[in-house]
Amino acid sequence: MRNQEKEVTADAGMYVAREKIHPREVKGPFQTLRNIAVIVLLGIYYGLAWVQWEGRQAVLFDLPARQFHIFGLTFWPQDFLYLALLLIIAALSLFFFTALAGRLWCGYACPQTVWTEAFIWMERLTEGNRQQRLKLDKSPCNSTKLLRRGSKHVLWVLFALYTGFTFVGYFTPIRELSVNVATFSLGGWETFWLLFYGFATWGNAGFLREQVCIYMCPYARFQSAMFDPNSLIISYDEKRGEPRGGRGRNVDHKAKGLGDCIDCNLCVQACPTGIDIRDGLQYECIACAACIDACNGVMDKMDYPRGLIRYTTENAMEGKPSRILRPRILIYGLLLLALTVGVLYSLTLRTPLAMEVMADRNVLYRDVDFETIENVYTVRILNKDSQAHEYVLTVDGLPGARVITRPERIHVRAGSTDTVIARVQVPRGAATGPGHPIELQLTSQSDPAIQSTNAARFHGPDE
Repeated sequence: MRNQEKEVTADAGMYVAREKIHPREVKGPFQTLRNIAVIVLLGIYYGLAWVQWEGRQAVLFDLPARQFHIFGLTFWPQDFLYLALLLIIAALSLFFFTALAGRLWCGYACPQTVWTEAFIWMERLTEGNRQQRLKLDKSPCNSTKLLRRGSKHVLWVLFALYTGFTFVGYFTPIRELSVNVATFSLGGWETFWLLFYGFATWGNAGFLREQVCIYMCPYARFQSAMFDPNSLIISYDEKRGEPRGGRGRNVDHKAKGLGDCIDCNLCVQACPTGIDIRDGLQYECIACAACIDACNGVMDKMDYPRGLIRYTTENAMEGKPSRILRPRILIYGLLLLALTVGVLYSLTLRTPLAMEVMADRNVLYRDVDFETIENVYTVRILNKDSQAHEYVLTVDGLPGARVITRPERIHVRAGSTDTVIARVQVPRGAATGPGHPIELQLTSQSDPAIQSTNAARFHGPDE
């Protein structure tokens, strides 16, 4: 009978309506670090779109032109390798920091966390502290409630719309976009993405909040696979804190058989996902460390040592030796360092020129005269530089080979492509039979260091 009652209670609990979480405002080093992270990351997001670089927007993803500008670098679809390497670096970073100290990304740098924190600031500004917000939730609908809730949503909507505007501004030059907004001349796709991204920000940061972290984010589910007993995690010291119970500041709690936890529940009130860290590590914990700041504040008031809730390892909590720098961390760190250095080094050697050579498939070779044969190639040139160049095409690999293009100096504008027909001629007898390897080299006349080489095959007659 009791088991049936428990099952009914558990089933009923699955359908309990969600109770809105109002995180308590706390002060401490971890909260200060989170505030700095929010300000810096939002500052980068909103400010970077307005930065100019060499006469254009510093960061611009120009999809119609298939150009991706990041300060002095311009990437093309042909540079997809860099995107793949960037994603690998991001994945390795996630593995490294999770194995080292849990969900640091979630607590300090995740966009959901950053924008939710900003929305909570606006909520506190209009509706007051946690107690005032809880009281406002329970109060009947009146002019005060409408004014406070209305002003909050006005701030939220304006902030969300500006977020969507900034997002579109990374794909359409933001100065041009601002003029279009002011003159009500936005294009259809620009309007759609501005409203869509603004609505997503308003919904995720204003209403869903912790539900995104708990139910929608897959990282919450597989993070445990990245932990081990030596990972730094936020933990409650049960041996020191239990049995918990209320008491006065001057009471000798040890004489009463009590632990250091006074059961004030401030750690629960401060948690943005509403969990009780005293129940142990839970997948809902985003490692924001708000509970540490809240608990340390209480410990200071009670003249107890800090650290009842702290960053520590499972082995340390059990009194076992703990190693932060272990083979797993070192391997992740070395791989991450090697990849990052490799990508940066590759960028420094990156040539702002690409060339593709395609042989004429209709005729393998042609007789120019009794002494010369030629192969015809289509050469596609991509100038990745921010200025125009004139190039000259040369050939190597066969004695007496020369290449003819019209014009001889190939002019390609900055950030543009051009296609030319190249005729490679060699003396008859220098190339008999198919498949002689040759190299076509394209060199800038203004900067000989800018060059690209492409291998090809030269076909001659069977003699």
